[in-house]
Amino acid sequence: MSYDILAQAIRDTAKKDDLQSLKAFVNGEHPADLAAFLAELEPPEAWVVLDLMPLAEQAEVFGYFERQFQVELARATTRARLAKIITEMAADERADLFVELDEAEQEALLPALAQAERDDIRRLASYEEDTAGSIMTSDYATLTPELTAGEALAKLRLEAPDKETINRSYVIDHDRKLVGSLRLQALILAPSTARIRDIMETNTLAVPVDLDQEEVAGRIARYDRVALPVVDPQGRLVGIVTHDDAFDVLQEEVTEDFHRTGTVQGFLTNVRDASIAALYRARVFWLVLLVFGNIFSGAGIAYFEDTIAAYVALVFFLPLLIDSGGNAGSQAGTLMVRALATGDVRMADWGRMLGREVAVAALLGLTMALAVSAIGIFRAGPEIALVVALSMVIIVIVGSLIGMTLPFVLTRFKLDPATASAPLITSIADATGVLIYFALATAFLFPQVAG
Repeated sequence: MSYDILAQAIRDTAKKDDLQSLKAFVNGEHPADLAAFLAELEPPEAWVVLDLMPLAEQAEVFGYFERQFQVELARATTRARLAKIITEMAADERADLFVELDEAEQEALLPALAQAERDDIRRLASYEEDTAGSIMTSDYATLTPELTAGEALAKLRLEAPDKETINRSYVIDHDRKLVGSLRLQALILAPSTARIRDIMETNTLAVPVDLDQEEVAGRIARYDRVALPVVDPQGRLVGIVTHDDAFDVLQEEVTEDFHRTGTVQGFLTNVRDASIAALYRARVFWLVLLVFGNIFSGAGIAYFEDTIAAYVALVFFLPLLIDSGGNAGSQAGTLMVRALATGDVRMADWGRMLGREVAVAALLGLTMALAVSAIGIFRAGPEIALVVALSMVIIVIVGSLIGMTLPFVLTRFKLDPATASAPLITSIADATGVLIYFALATAFLFPQVAG
């Protein structure tokens, strides 16, 4: 059954004041699924269901909501009720929600929180957006080098309910400087009298607090860690970034790249909930810009007006040729954008990739030229077929090189290579293809026209 149908069932049950049925439904659903159902309701209706759960479960479900819906819920309830839920939420999640509230709402909320929560929220919310500090949590376990394994286990046993993960504990000195880490498995297997300093790992793979969040997520994936510690410039442990937050970052970055690839800018919400104005603003800039870019294609056609007038059959093959160049360029661009994003290709690889792309594009162009030459002979004769076949090879090569090179150029100038999107590459390849096609046609056919 779809979320909207279940949401309607929840709404109908709530209207009937059938709390027992609602409680049975709540108890039988995973928090993530329950959040998806409740997100289809209006905030006051969602609160009716949330209030049927213990506070800890409310906070868990609350953490699964999209940030915008969390804000709507926050604005639809009292400060006291919101403060209780925020206190129970994971440290990073409540900091993210706090940042989304406006200044007046933040000032109203803080006095309702305990001092520890206020200080923690202010600290986590103070880090620059899209950095390790902005996605880290303060719910981590720490040990000191002097503890024995037995003492460390006793400490973790007490702290575990309040920590996001104890899979790995972080060893700090008296100045909170990170000196090592210790897996829970290694701690359990160690003799109870062994000192932490003797069994800890000193290679902690810590990341700076100002490191870009995408790089942090990439390191978690590369090193296959549940979490990575975050340190300040003095080497002091300030938080950890967990794998679930890293996954959210990667999903967010991939979505952003997809939007840029489609020349959609500044789109921060989901398509279903976006307003017409937001969708318009996200798409209009590049579409208008590319309209002016396509004028060059029209100018190229106008410049070769005499050639076209003499050989009208050339027009039949024009869409086929320029579309092939644009498609080849889009393919090459997509491969390079992704390769640059994942680190598979670096700026230093441009020369090597250029040579390979020429070879691949030439083979693709020749294959496509063979396919189209038969149509050319049948439709317009051998002279035009030769022009079309030769144009196909050159246009595919040039389009591919444009698609491959543009992401490198943008990266060189510190711009996002995803901006080298399919529409942009296609527009450039189209104009170039028109010039190549009609220049070759003029060179091969114009002497006959003159005669």
